[in-house]
Order: sequence, then structure tokens, then C-alpha cells
Amino acid sequence: MVKNVLRPRYYSSELGIREKIFIGVMTSQENINSYATAFNRTTAHLVNKIKFFINADSVKTNYQLKNIVGFTDTRESRRPFYVIKYIADNYLDEYDYFLLVPDNVYVDARKLNALLYHMSITFDLYMGGIRVAQGETGDGHGNGNGKGDGNVGNGNGEDENAAPVERDESMNDSGAAGVSDRNYCDLDAGILLSSSVIRKMRNNLDRCVRIGITNDHSVNIGRCVKYASRVAGCQESFQGMRQYSYALNTKSRQYKDLSILAKEPAFLNATTVYPVQSPEDFYRLHAYYSKHHLDMVRQRGYALEQKSYRIANGSISNKILEIRWPLGVPPPSAPETRHDMLTWQLLNETHSMLPNANSDHAVAPLSRIEALDFAKVLEITLQYAAQKYPKLRYESLHSAYRKFDATRGMDYQLHLNLYEGGSDVAKRRRVLLKSFEVVKPLGRVEVVPSPYVTESTRIAILVPAFEHQVPDALDFVAQYERICMHNQDNTFLLLIFLYRLESPSKGDDDPFKSLKKLALDLSSKYKTDGSRIAWVSIRLPEQLSTEPVHPEDWLMHASMYGPRQLLSLAVADLALPKLGLESLVLLATPSMLFRTDFLNRVRMNTIQGFQVYAPIGFQLYPCNWAHFCKECDTCDISQSSGYFDRQNQDVIAFYSRDYVQARKLLDPLGLPIMRSDLDIDQLLLATSKPRTSKIESILDMFVAAQHTVHILRAVEPHLRFGLDVRNHLARGGSLPPTLPQSCGGQHCIHLASRKQIGDAIIRYEDKSILQK
Repeated sequence: MVKNVLRPRYYSSELGIREKIFIGVMTSQENINSYATAFNRTTAHLVNKIKFFINADSVKTNYQLKNIVGFTDTRESRRPFYVIKYIADNYLDEYDYFLLVPDNVYVDARKLNALLYHMSITFDLYMGGIRVAQGETGDGHGNGNGKGDGNVGNGNGEDENAAPVERDESMNDSGAAGVSDRNYCDLDAGILLSSSVIRKMRNNLDRCVRIGITNDHSVNIGRCVKYASRVAGCQESFQGMRQYSYALNTKSRQYKDLSILAKEPAFLNATTVYPVQSPEDFYRLHAYYSKHHLDMVRQRGYALEQKSYRIANGSISNKILEIRWPLGVPPPSAPETRHDMLTWQLLNETHSMLPNANSDHAVAPLSRIEALDFAKVLEITLQYAAQKYPKLRYESLHSAYRKFDATRGMDYQLHLNLYEGGSDVAKRRRVLLKSFEVVKPLGRVEVVPSPYVTESTRIAILVPAFEHQVPDALDFVAQYERICMHNQDNTFLLLIFLYRLESPSKGDDDPFKSLKKLALDLSSKYKTDGSRIAWVSIRLPEQLSTEPVHPEDWLMHASMYGPRQLLSLAVADLALPKLGLESLVLLATPSMLFRTDFLNRVRMNTIQGFQVYAPIGFQLYPCNWAHFCKECDTCDISQSSGYFDRQNQDVIAFYSRDYVQARKLLDPLGLPIMRSDLDIDQLLLATSKPRTSKIESILDMFVAAQHTVHILRAVEPHLRFGLDVRNHLARGGSLPPTLPQSCGGQHCIHLASRKQIGDAIIRYEDKSILQK
């Protein structure tokens, strides 16, 4: 029997990938709000993890720092071993290196990270500056032991109060007492340990505690490392890399004058600087080293730029380097298929030809932003032309093209008419055509922060229906039961009945009687699951009720509201009071087909106070009526079965509070809020006002309100339209013979693709030729 292999959740766990550095700071309760806070502010954002270790005999609770660990055992000699045990128990398998320092050491974290990324983690590491025992002195100039401006004694290099050098009685390999060479790393400058050394120290921690009997932490840690890992001593260098530490001469005032210290190479190369005398000195050192690193980055950037220019000038063949123009900008994206090719768009200073590859409009004026952008590009091109051709003068723009590449930016091709300037009249009017290419590369790419959302939010689905759309609404409710109620999806359906002025709303003559009965039956059936269907009735005004609307009258419109898309605002205004301000609302149509994935995308893309989601559904061709294609209900998205209809804006998802705020912004501008059925007449009159004449849907309303929420429009393959046409034909209905009379020639649904219509025309012409 084959057992299932349980794999870790993350690749890093399975591959053993760890973070680089953990810093453990040994501090005290008195220094938490001073030295430790300064250490944290200058280092924590540059390393992977940092912890502060204190003796917690009387732990306070008002510390600003949160990454504090306290030990109840206050014996100072055992303090480093508690730190080692805590690190080994909690972070041994998460980090490669561990740095132990006191709280009065400044750590140049950028330099430390660069050092560690050049060393192999497969070896034991015990690195730092060699400890200077009592009576010993540093050389004062940052020598091989990494010290600089150390504890300077008298003129003979000896301290007047120096004590004799102590001998370290430790255990050798055989267990007998021996004399150590005392080459321990100095904790005052920081001790860098690899994870393998920490592991070996934890395995021999009991023995380390017995031999670590002094109050000198450097000696206790050094003895433990020697006994556990058999490392010969403190490693000043490893694999060609060296960690420098700089000891400040605190007896002199010059230790605060960074301009003097900067002249010493030992100070510039130092990873740790100690001892820092005040918290303010942490910030002073951090500002200096940050500026130093910034200068180094600028120098490297300038060197790379100069190297690129030398390569571009022919020092290395472009065929070998495959250099693209301009330097530093990604090359144009290669299309995977012929459908992915990016086309060039012809334009001039005022208009663009075939905008958005849309053949419905051959010419469109440039927007204000586009016109300013093109004017700026033309200005820069003329400046370059004047520099490259000083004898030529600009006459006019011959032609211009542009192409947008999402991986590169905006490319322009400009062809300019230039003439030669001079005293000769004939030469002055001779026009030359010069071509230029301009690139506007993408700026810095940033991730837009977005609030956290889940797929468990309850959706209130609003489905309006006119009297002639009752059969389609019945099919929608059946679909809703199958997808949402049966699967206990967290949704709520609110049907909105749009009555004509004289239609009865009760009794057998009620046009929505069958819908009401079905809603009550399903609500009773799924009562235990908490899923129900409710309805709201709206009475249309007289001007929308004088002439009856037949089912085929509005079928060819891209909107379910026919020529009255503005009614969607009245539907939302009168239905939202039934839901509340915190509801996630999906305004739908009775003729749409959807799946559960679509509802989940509504939940993820609709964010309260941040984003409104307006999906672009897929419109199915009326194949059985037009006979240009073959009808298929289960087919995937393809050019032969339909198209994504950008004109249909009936389906939109938003939060009630965002909708109400946007409506309040437009109310003073002449788009009144509907509070009852009698106010619909005022809404229809708003189309004659200049400020609101272009508002035809809820999406237009959000755009015109200039609300703080974003508007997301995206194609949605699991949202499909066109079922009303198919169902109407299946019931034996007919459609108007011509489309312009049915929908005024605007916002009509398409009958077929251009290829399908072209094939039909060719077949018709061939048939005519054969008949002749």
C-alpha cells in the first residue's frame, strides 16, 4: 500500500532555507527605554530578527519595546547560557547566524548582511574581535584584532593599574585541567556564531554551565564554544572575509567627531562600534553610516552607467551582448500568438485613428492627458533634433505612431518635416523627412496596498424585473436555487418587481404572482439553512407605463433596461434601505448566467471604502436567430460563440455605504436621490441637465462622483448574457427584422463575429453567381 507523502506547507521548510541573521542584545531593565530603544530603531528594520534579554526579577509592563525576553534567574554568570538555550529552543532552525552583543554596541547591519552572504554556513563559525584581557592594550589603530583607539595606557604601552594576565584553567580533551591560550572573542564588540555552533553548545549546555564560573561573559561563552565545538579559538577571519570592530576612545572628546574618525580605515570598515556612551550617539552613528552606504551605492551606480556606455560604444559586440535600446529598459514583449501582437496606433497632435482597435470609431479626439503627453514627447523630440541636426529647422509633423507595452512602457515613432536654414532660399525650403523613436519607460512599480477580504462575506443579490421579463426571472430563481441555496452559499436574493402604473399588485391578475409563489416556496424549503428570497415592489411613472413593452422590444439592447438605463439608479435607491449600509450588494439581471466562482470574485474584488467591482460579462450570439453560428451552452469562451460586452453595465457590485456616499455627492449637481416611487420622474429629467447628462448607469454615477473608491472593470468568463434571447426564441417568440429600429442603433448586441458575417456574405455572393 502506497502511503501519502506529507509535504511541508512552504518550500523553505522542505529545502531547509533559513533567514540570515538573528541578533540577541543583552541589556538591563534600566536601559530598555534608552540604549535598547536606540539599538532597536537603528538596527531592527535591517535584520531578520532581534531580541532583547534582561534579568526579570521585577519585570515592568510599560516598556515600549515588545521583543523582550526576561530570565528569572539573576545569577550573572549563567545569563549567556540562558540566552543560548532560548535561541536554540526557539530559533535554531530558522536562522543561519546569531550575533550576541551588549546594548552599548552600534551594529552596521547593512555591512553585516553583506559579510554573511559571502560565507558558507556549512562550517562552524565563532567570529569577532579577540578579547583583550585585563592588563593588555589595543594598538589604537584598528590592527589585525579589529580594534581601534582601544584602552590606551602610558607611553610605554602599559597601564599603570594593570594587573598580571590571568591563566585560564579549563578542561582539555582528556578531561584534565590545562592552560588555554585565552583567544576568546570579546562580547563587548559582539560575537558571531553559526547555527551549528549554537546546536553543539545546546547539546553540552550542562558542562558549559559547570565550567563557566566567572562573571566575564566573553570567557564563559569562549569556554563553552571550545568545549562543545572544538573550535580552536576566536576566528578573526573566515573564508577570506573579516568582521571588523572599532573601539571608541571614550577618554577623548574626539570620539564624537565623526569627521576625524572617518579618516581611519578601521572605522569605515567596522561592523560594530563600541562602547556607545549615549542613546543619541546611536542615531549619530547610524546617520553617518547610512550616508556612507548611500554614497557607495551612488558610486557603484555611476560606475555601472559608465561601463554600459563603454559597452554601447562598441567595446564589445552587440551581437554578443544582445543590447536593447534604451539601456536599462526591458525589450518589447514577444507575442506568443498572432492575437497577442501589439499594434501601432496612428495619431496627430489632436486626434487618434482607430482608437483601441475599435472599428466603430475611425477617429477620436485625444483626451486632455493624452494631448499633454504627446505635446511633451514632441517637445523633447524637437530638442533632440535641434542638437543632432543644428542646421535643420522644424516645419511640421508628418506622422506619429504610439504603442503601449505593459512590460516596457509607451513607444513613440515620430516622423518630422525639417528644412535647411540658411541664406539660400532654395535650400531653406527643401524639406527633409527625419524619423525619431521615443520611449517613455514605466516608472517604479509599486504594490498597491489593499484591505484584507475573505470569501465568506454575505452577498445581497438584487434582481430587478419588468413585467415582460417574468419568464426570465423564473429561470434566474431556478438557477439561484441550484447554485446558491442548494449549496448553502452565503447569499440573499432580493427580487425587485417593476410594476406599470395601472398593473394590479395582488390577486390572480398580478403579473408577478408566479414569482412571488416560487419565492415563498423556496424560502420555506430552505428555511433551516437560513437562505431566503424576498421582494420589493416599485411602481413606474406614467411616462414609462403608457405603452406596453413586448418581450422582443428590448431584447436587442445591451442593457436589460432598454433605452432607460438610468432606472438602475432608481432600483438601487429604493432597494438599499431594505439591506442596511454594511451590505455587499450585487446588482444583477434576470437573463444572466453565473457560477460560484463569479460570486467568490465579487467577494474578493469588492472592498468597502476602497473598491467597486464592475465585471464585463460575455455576451452570447443569438445563433438560432441570425444563423451565423451554432449554438452551444457548454462551450468555452471563444470568438465564435460571443464577445465580452463592455456596453453592458447592468451588473455591478458595491457596498451600500459607498453607494450612498457617491449619491450624496451628485445630489446637489442635479441627480436627485430616490426616496419613493414618485421621485422617479425627477430622475428621468436629470438627463437634460449638462452636469448629469452623461450618467446612464451606476458605473457612470461612481465615475462622475469622483468618489475615493477605486473602480475595477475586468472580463468575467463565468458571467454570461444572452439567455433572454435564446429563451424567447425557444418559447416560439420572434425578433424584429432589423436592429436599428429595435434599439435606436446604439448599444445593440452583436449578431456574430466579423469573420462569421464575412463568411456568410461570401457564401451568399457565390450562390448568386451560381444562379446567374
